[in-house]
Amino acid sequence: MNRAPSSVWRNPVHFLAFGLGSGAAPWAPGTVGTALAVVPYLLWLQQLPILTFSLIIAISFVVGVWLCEKTSQDLGVHDHSGIVWDEFVGYWLTMLMAPPGWQWALVGFILFRFFDVLKPWPVKWADRRVAGGFGIMFDDLLAGIYAWLVLQIIARLV
Repeated sequence: MNRAPSSVWRNPVHFLAFGLGSGAAPWAPGTVGTALAVVPYLLWLQQLPILTFSLIIAISFVVGVWLCEKTSQDLGVHDHSGIVWDEFVGYWLTMLMAPPGWQWALVGFILFRFFDVLKPWPVKWADRRVAGGFGIMFDDLLAGIYAWLVLQIIARLV
């Protein structure tokens, strides 16, 4: 069971790192965080031009490095299971250039969670070897790249 610190609800940095509080879910916080990341994608991000969406992903990654690093330091736990901002960014990367619609959002969700949990090389390597906020963000970025590639292949075959 995941125990979120009370600072998640008081500290805006922790609140963001915990995916707007979704990482405080008592079970499967990464899945819950990814599910919450679907909402802005469906409501807003999927409608943006590719360049704008790409810029949002890049900025979210850079900001996420700092958010995750600061929250990890404050909590004294590297990559606390409740830190799910990395899932937001990994999922959004998965959905870059995806066909519009909730069905594709669901396919992207499943693919991202699959690669984030499975952690094929080099995702597992990055998860274990790259430290700090960058490390927290980087392994999910790699999982997002795998999921993006598979989603693009599926979209072209359908």
